[in-house]
Order: sequence, then C-alpha cells, then structure tokens
Amino acid sequence: MTDRPADGPALPDGPGDPGPDAASATPAASEVATLPDRRTLRAEMWLVLWLSIAASALRSFLSLLNSLTRDQPLSGQTATIVATYVADRPWLDAMYQATRISLGLIPVLLVLHLLRRSGEGPRAIGFDLRDWRRDLWRGALLAAGVGGIGLVFYLVAFQLGMNVRIAAADIQDSWWNLVLLLASAAYNSVLEEVIVLGYFLHRARQIGWRPWQAIAGSALMRGAYHLYQGFGGFLGNLAMGALFAWLYLRWRRVMPFVVAHFLIDAVAFIGYDLLSGKVSWLP
Repeated sequence: MTDRPADGPALPDGPGDPGPDAASATPAASEVATLPDRRTLRAEMWLVLWLSIAASALRSFLSLLNSLTRDQPLSGQTATIVATYVADRPWLDAMYQATRISLGLIPVLLVLHLLRRSGEGPRAIGFDLRDWRRDLWRGALLAAGVGGIGLVFYLVAFQLGMNVRIAAADIQDSWWNLVLLLASAAYNSVLEEVIVLGYFLHRARQIGWRPWQAIAGSALMRGAYHLYQGFGGFLGNLAMGALFAWLYLRWRRVMPFVVAHFLIDAVAFIGYDLLSGKVSWLP
C-alpha cells in the first residue's frame, strides 16, 4: 500500500521503488516520485530536528531547570546570547565565532540537500529570491510589529519575575563587533526559520499532519528553544511561533520570516550593545 502526502501524488512504499508507471511518467511526475515514503520522511524530519532545534530545546529546558533550582530568582540571573570567547586575542575570538556559526548552519545545509534529493529544492519552502521585494516588505512589517511587542512583553515578564535578564550581546570592544552581531543575527534567522518553520511545516504537511497540528508543533518547538530565557521567553516565542507558522501556511515562503527574524535580532544585538548601562529602562 502506498502513502499519499497531503499535497502530492502517491508516494512509493520505500526508496528506490519507482512503481509500475515510472517509464511512462512525465518529467514533473518523475520528480515528485523521488519523494521517499512517509515513514522515511518522518524519520528524516525528526533526525534533522534532533540535530538542531530539538536538541537546543532540550538544552534550554535543562538551563531553565538549573535557573529554577538556584537560590536566586529568575530576574536575578542573566542569559547571554552573543558573548566573547577569547577577550585578549580578538583574532582567535573571531575564529571561534566563525566556527560556531559555520558549524551551526550545517543542519540547514542538510535540509537543502534533502529537499534537492527529493526533487523539490529550496523553492519548495520559499527559500529563494524570486519574490524578494515582497519578502522584504513583509519581513520589515513583521519585524516592526513583532519586535516592538516582544520588547514590551520581555520588560513586563522581567518585572514580574518570569524571565531572566537577557544580555543580548556581551562582547569586548573589537574591530569586528558589528560583523559579529550581524552574522549572529543572520545565523539565528536562517537556522530557526528554515528548519522550525519552512522545513518542519513542509514535511509535516507531506506526512499527513493537519494544519493546526503543524502550527502547534512549530510554535511549541520555538517556545521550547527559548526556555533558557524563562517562562516569559517561552510564552512570547510560543505566540510568535504560532503567528509565523499560520502566516507561512498562507504565504508558503520562508524568506519573509528570515528577513523579520534577522531584523529583530540585529536591532536587539546592536541596540543592546549600544544602550546597555546607559538607559534606565533596559535591564
């Protein structure tokens, strides 16, 4: 018995089984027929997640558990996102940071490889530049709305003791500070949006998940990934994840969310680096 994805024709029972009509299939049908069966797609999806977002979510949960079992309240603790590795040798710190970002993006390369192998390619999740103007303005609007609301939510959650203090950037003065902060923002945006949004929702639909299940799964992973920030970080990212997932299922393009995430993180990292200790309202 063959599996049938929610958005395509019947899938073969297993890899390498072209089916009886393979010889007479059109080129488009042949490309779709390279999709593995549902069981393989499901295993592939969870392996990708456990190599990236799900593994980080588990570490974040352990970080929250560590914070909750300390004598200090959450608001008395600090979580640093971008930090200096080697303070006295900027050239070595640059090598550490470049290695961290490069290795962290390998799961994204794996996702792109798997999409190409199945005959779909990055366009299947909208990770391309064919509609870049619309992607930019959609991303900018999302960043302005979500970023502003997110900052207010963080400040309120911190005052209520639901969140740790987030040091978005704690780096030494160096010639490459701006490059590091922008590269870190780009890394976060590509990793999270390509995997937990585009790839996860695409595969979830193919293996038969209902839209609400896919949205809930994506949002929960995004929230769990930020548990190290405290309960406020979890709830804020849960809400953002649900909104992003719902919009992705409407637009079928991940690029607006990559743009939005990059802008939110870039403003947060650079703004914190410039304003920390200079304004009273920023913890």
